[in-house]
Amino acid sequence: MMFAVIALMCSCETEGTDNAFSTEPIAFDVEATGGVVKRTITSSERWIASTDNAWITVSPANGRATTECEFIIDSALTTSPRRGVVRIQNLATWEEREIVISQAGFDYTIEVEEPNVEIANYDRIDDRYFDVTVRSNIDFTVDIPDNAGWLASERHTLDLNRGARPRQTTIRFKWDINTTDRKRLAEVVFRPKSEVELARQDVLAVVQQAAEPIEPDTRAGDSVALLSISRTLQTMVMWDASQSMDLWNNVVLWNESMEGCTPEKVGRVRKAEFYFFNIKESLPFEVRYLTAADELTFFGNTNTFLLNLELGDDISELTQLKRLTLGSYGLISLPKSLARLKNLEFLDICSNNFQTVPDVLTKENFPALRTLILNANQRSAISDLSNSVRTDLGGFMDEPEFPTDLIKWDLDTLVLSVNYLQGHLPTFEDDPEVPYYTQEEIDAVDSLPQILVDRRIKKVMPSTKRFSINLNRLYGKLPDWLLYHPALDLWIPYSLVFPQEGRAKNGTLAVFDNEPANMDYYYKVYTTKKQQKEEDDE
Repeated sequence: MMFAVIALMCSCETEGTDNAFSTEPIAFDVEATGGVVKRTITSSERWIASTDNAWITVSPANGRATTECEFIIDSALTTSPRRGVVRIQNLATWEEREIVISQAGFDYTIEVEEPNVEIANYDRIDDRYFDVTVRSNIDFTVDIPDNAGWLASERHTLDLNRGARPRQTTIRFKWDINTTDRKRLAEVVFRPKSEVELARQDVLAVVQQAAEPIEPDTRAGDSVALLSISRTLQTMVMWDASQSMDLWNNVVLWNESMEGCTPEKVGRVRKAEFYFFNIKESLPFEVRYLTAADELTFFGNTNTFLLNLELGDDISELTQLKRLTLGSYGLISLPKSLARLKNLEFLDICSNNFQTVPDVLTKENFPALRTLILNANQRSAISDLSNSVRTDLGGFMDEPEFPTDLIKWDLDTLVLSVNYLQGHLPTFEDDPEVPYYTQEEIDAVDSLPQILVDRRIKKVMPSTKRFSINLNRLYGKLPDWLLYHPALDLWIPYSLVFPQEGRAKNGTLAVFDNEPANMDYYYKVYTTKKQQKEEDDE
């Protein structure tokens, strides 16, 4: 830095005069950043320099005859100016002359080292950040515009414990993917926490690149969408963009021979599967462009049991979907928007981390659904829940009782095995929504036994061909609707229904009190099934 200097000179009288010592009135100004000023002191006798100001150092501090001295000025500590005095004393005569040094205080400033930042529209989640260096002598807040929700800053620390000298801090900004085909801009303002007048206040301008355009409802758009999804998921096997989609593994395209094919669907993606990927956020937004697909599979995320992911709303745009698998993804919830998938017939969300059954899963929201698979949502296997200090175990751990509404749905397939469901199975005795079998039904179907009417057994899940609840923490009595269900033998009960495991949170042993020793009682009632069984044995 340059210094504004007003003449500095210490000299003796003209050569030949004994013990002469005098100085012109001198002073100089120094900027707030401080520095070093070199000047020459001349005397025929020994001299010494001194000052009461700790922020001023003279080197050397004594001498004789002509001597070049350095006046070392520390950086200012405040926003106010300060004044200091250096005294030059002739040791022969004890005469004294003063040198006055004036230093300006710091102006309040907020300076950004690189005020213009440009970022890509996409990167891996762990790499979606940038660091900005800010110098300031006033603490500040980071003000990101309301329309720039895609940008966020982490907490910063500005150490001002030694006054108002500008200090440097690094602020990390994180950003989200740009899903649009337009650049976006955020002008970030650093606002002082105190009401002061700033001499400089830089603005950070962040420009994000636009996403690669995807032409909707086209084969080319499907191709770009698949490649983008695979890139974001970081799948183990990537497709070769130079090959036709017809040759891509785990991708099926529509052709005219397929049921449900229309001219506009021909050549577009009907089915796509993504396995063994690594993602820490919701499904890639490009999934919304697969508007001809009727089946999508996403299965096998890295470190699933550690994740707490939201699904996002993009998948809900695909109202034509019939089959959807989101297995081993790390999900903890499903969005309300998923109810838009009114054509969905098959939903597999196994091996996730649900603490409760998602509210969106109702027969009203999914009128076409016939298969619901919710098994193996445990983060880790714990047998005795009463001794566990962990509460984030997944497996519907927070369900207060067995999810009765799922049974009342009457699906073709309902799989709830290997979770932490607890309590009793419902009897539905006091539920008017669940009817009893009627004599008319027994008379109309010769395979239905009379006991269904005689014992007033509830007609629960009459259409269900596959039902499994094994290896939960259920206990109590098996209700009659289950013990005498027309499809019980198809459910393979001694493997997939009756066996439970460990203890519930209340310490109760997970076992059904009235589990039958064998199926003899059942075949005595369902005589046609027993006869068929005997014929098979023969």
